[in-house]
Amino acid sequence: MNQDRLSYLKKLVETHGGPGYEENVQALFRERVKGAAQRLETDLMGSVIAVCNDQGGPRVMIEGHSDEIAFVVRFVDDSGYLYLAASGGWDEEVLVGQRVLVHAANGPVSGVFGKKAIHLMEPEERKKKSELHQLWVDIGANTKEEALNAVEIGDSVTLDACFTPLLNGKAVAKSFDNRSAIFCVSETLRSLKNNLKCTVYGVAAVQEEIGLRGAKAATHAVDPVVGIAIDVTHAMDIPDVSKKKYGDVKIGAGPVIVRGPNVNPKVFRRLVEVAKKKKIPYQVGASGVGTGTDANVIQISRDGVATGLIGIPLRYMHNPCELLALEDLENCVRLLTAFLESVSPEDDWTPGI
Repeated sequence: MNQDRLSYLKKLVETHGGPGYEENVQALFRERVKGAAQRLETDLMGSVIAVCNDQGGPRVMIEGHSDEIAFVVRFVDDSGYLYLAASGGWDEEVLVGQRVLVHAANGPVSGVFGKKAIHLMEPEERKKKSELHQLWVDIGANTKEEALNAVEIGDSVTLDACFTPLLNGKAVAKSFDNRSAIFCVSETLRSLKNNLKCTVYGVAAVQEEIGLRGAKAATHAVDPVVGIAIDVTHAMDIPDVSKKKYGDVKIGAGPVIVRGPNVNPKVFRRLVEVAKKKKIPYQVGASGVGTGTDANVIQISRDGVATGLIGIPLRYMHNPCELLALEDLENCVRLLTAFLESVSPEDDWTPGI
């Protein structure tokens, strides 16, 4: 990955933006794609829609969500400790001892998740799983009044973790889910050539982590014929995971082209076809149901959308140390670019026709 792309990716994953608080992430995306798009729009939910080749056809949407799992401040006690409500699915064991940022009106306020030290626990307490309502955030305040002078109820809270390169072209960050997809959308728009026939809508959607909300509204507005969601997917190349139960996905082996009822079979076959033609490494993943991604709502928008889903292999999802291979991002961009450049007005995406 070249230095320009790497610097952009680092900014994306180190920028903070929980569901409903994605403005700073969206600003980065808008700045990145403004030179490639003929038109840039931001809807009333906050999703950004970048349009390329707006006189073409058919309408094809590629989409990733910009929000990360986060929290909001729900309560401050008399001693100045903050108690939080979750925005997205957390494993509370991940949170113990983590540093956080409270995104207050006058700038971020640092804090740390607190929990009774193991030395102070009774034997039975040590066996119990942590629960969010029993954890607090300590910002160093001595009183409720002092805390509320620094933060407010409803302020967003995110984990304070940075992008870190690892061996063999891997990297770790707090929000590869799903800033990696935002990266792929923007870099695909910047990679498209003049031979494009279709109109491309590149969407950075909001509020996926709390119910696929932004993509639902954005898809209704765009009304695409074809829509491809990009999201992370679980890599199974770690100890103690059953490939018989979850499949065999590896990081560094290419983006995952998903197959199943949430995916239009012609879109799936075209993605595989262009990957083979361009010698782009890829993997195939299977889902027997509507997936827990934005592809779910894209597919059933209006009268239906010919939907595809590309997964970026990721270890340790919903964790401040999510891990992926940078080459999978580059190959996802290559795959999306090749797919979009293959689409023409003559294509019929109706299954069985």
